Amino acid sequence: MATSIAERIAQRIDGMPAGERRAAQALVSNYPMAGLATVAEFSATAGVSSPTILRFVARLGFQNYPEFQSALKEELAARLQSPASRTTVSASGGASPALEVTLENIRETFRHLSARQITEMAALMSHPRTRIFLLGGRFTDPIAHYMAAHMTIIRPDVVHLSGQESNWRDRLLDMGKRDVLLILDIRRYQDSLIRFAEKAHQRGVRIVLFTDQWLSPIARFARHVVAGRTAVPSAWDSSAALFVVAEALIGELTRCLEAESAERLREMENLR
Repeated sequence: MATSIAERIAQRIDGMPAGERRAAQALVSNYPMAGLATVAEFSATAGVSSPTILRFVARLGFQNYPEFQSALKEELAARLQSPASRTTVSASGGASPALEVTLENIRETFRHLSARQITEMAALMSHPRTRIFLLGGRFTDPIAHYMAAHMTIIRPDVVHLSGQESNWRDRLLDMGKRDVLLILDIRRYQDSLIRFAEKAHQRGVRIVLFTDQWLSPIARFARHVVAGRTAVPSAWDSSAALFVVAEALIGELTRCLEAESAERLREMENLR
């Protein structure tokens, strides 16, 4: 599977000049629609010159702006696919091809996810005055629940938002600038999650997003975006790569809170 434009940005953004970095941020904030506008419109949105946009496109590996837009249109088509329109069986049948693709998805996800980003996300969640809220979609909420179960052991003030959307909105009253919302959203993106993320962002909540390579619209509100590979030869996307990222983050957070988590574990054992 080809590298998405979002992944190319993640790979190259640290080496971009300030103007190109603003273009990258404008694109990620409204992905992929900002890049489907004209060069002049894209440059106005990003607050940079048209030549800067063209240099940005060239840095991503495209020969010209139409080639860049063609790639974005292909991604948009993939982003909108439903399970009914996807491949349901591999050419040779059986589990082996799906397993190989899943393993490659995990490897490719970690090629684009730096150790520094995992460290930064863990640092964000390790502050003692920070509360962590976790929420996922129809198929990704089990990962949020799994993460919350681990995080609750190693630190206080961890909340898995479950149940109906009205219950999530009620919890917004408790959320503020010191807090972190870790949210999982993969195609086809869930409107209720997007609405909730926007309201949390308006309250100053720092958002960490786990999504797919085509980027949930929640990316425009997020401080950290993890774009995992999810496509497999099936009618359904696979969350396996995001699950492994979740475990990597749990491991790094445990390391950050080594002394605190050890004390909590001792207290838990004494209460049994």
